[in-house]
Amino acid sequence: MATDKKKKSRSGSINVKNRKAYHDYELVEKVEAGLVLYGTEVKSIRQGLADLEGSYARIIHNECLLVGCKIAHYAQASYNNHEPLRDRKLLLHRRQIEKIKIKLQQRGFTLVPLRIYFNDRGLAKIELALAKGKRQYDKRQKLQDDQQKRDVARSLKKYRN
Repeated sequence: MATDKKKKSRSGSINVKNRKAYHDYELVEKVEAGLVLYGTEVKSIRQGLADLEGSYARIIHNECLLVGCKIAHYAQASYNNHEPLRDRKLLLHRRQIEKIKIKLQQRGFTLVPLRIYFNDRGLAKIELALAKGKRQYDKRQKLQDDQQKRDVARSLKKYRN
């Protein structure tokens, strides 16, 4: 019984999301990758002190790197702290990297991080998405459609009860 409680408390509770990515990009394909982190970085992420806004992933020398992700200093680490804006290596299989590399060479695709979370085993994972940038009018149209759906749902709610 005690192991069940540990699993529930560990899995999925810490979630750092990049909400702006859903608004700015049209997501085509999602990929899960591991993260190479220092101990102080893991503790900061567990406290929710990470920011994915403005970050992206690149493939350099057949390695995938996360660029621009800010993980704040861990307060209790004193002088043993990490650098907040360093490039972090992402753990992907070689075939996955090759597949992503081919798609990134196509015009308009970018590799955007969506969220950082801890899996059931307590390992830090990042969800990446191959994405195309949205135009300004696409964003406005989506906001308009969402507003119309909300209005329809609100008006139908009166008749349900």
